[in-house]
Amino acid sequence: MGFGPAGAATARSLSQQGVPVRVVTKSGRSPEPGIEHIALDATDGERLTEAVRGADVIYGCAAPPYHRWAGEWPALAASLCAAAEATGAVLVMLGNLYGYGPVDGPLTEDLPLAATGPKGRVRAAVWEQARRLHEQGRIRAVEVRASDFFGPGVTDGGHLAAWVVPRLLRGRPVSVLGDPDAPHSWTYLPDVARALTEVAGEERAWGRAWHIPAEPALSTREMVDRLAARSGTGPVAVRRLPSAVVSAGAVFSPLLRELKEIRYQFDRPFVVDSSAYEAAFTVRATPVEEQIGATVEWWRERLAAAG
Repeated sequence: MGFGPAGAATARSLSQQGVPVRVVTKSGRSPEPGIEHIALDATDGERLTEAVRGADVIYGCAAPPYHRWAGEWPALAASLCAAAEATGAVLVMLGNLYGYGPVDGPLTEDLPLAATGPKGRVRAAVWEQARRLHEQGRIRAVEVRASDFFGPGVTDGGHLAAWVVPRLLRGRPVSVLGDPDAPHSWTYLPDVARALTEVAGEERAWGRAWHIPAEPALSTREMVDRLAARSGTGPVAVRRLPSAVVSAGAVFSPLLRELKEIRYQFDRPFVVDSSAYEAAFTVRATPVEEQIGATVEWWRERLAAAG
């Protein structure tokens, strides 16, 4: 469900493996080989249940607009759980790390979901609802949690996407949120799809959350340096967006306004520990240089097509 970067990558990966896929979005899309697109409001539990009936797995990759999370996530999550209960399909949810809130040290799955901000609280509640239903035997559910998306297909939703990569490909300075030298974990988009599909078929994965494997943390500056080196543009300056600029922009930009809650993820080290997943399953993070190369080429093709 959902056809943003993660949903699209997962749907296409499954289709390439010969698995029939039905994608549910509000607007629908033209059919693709092996992929059927259906337009409906996924908060309508009855319609969603009928749309997914017969499926073995429901992949919950959809999300409300960022600035409407608190108001719209509860209905979407309830509908997903209702569809999973009515059909018996395994519910595989794509989560993030907001639910932990600020912590000292690496992020592990056994940390409490102690976020105090509205987006962190709602994401924690989404998983807690599914987990309770799983423990009651009413559904079968699992959540995989990603850090900041990065890679081919990631545009507006990634910290290294629309406002960073196109500029560095032109050799221009880039401005970033938070401390550009703080270690940060990045989740490569194809690894998201691989982890989602792996846990769907592993009964021992169900009933808990897992961190998607990521390469060792690199700062934003280190990632920009590697991207610039691979693109051949040479080093580019990396500047921290002043707090005053972010605050002023937040007056006009819902995205910047909402990013205040998770500024801590960029102002301090934000390192994900995925050792539990790696000890249990086979997916491993794609080597970072391969991530860098594929991302540069994807953006080059996108920018060339756009003129």
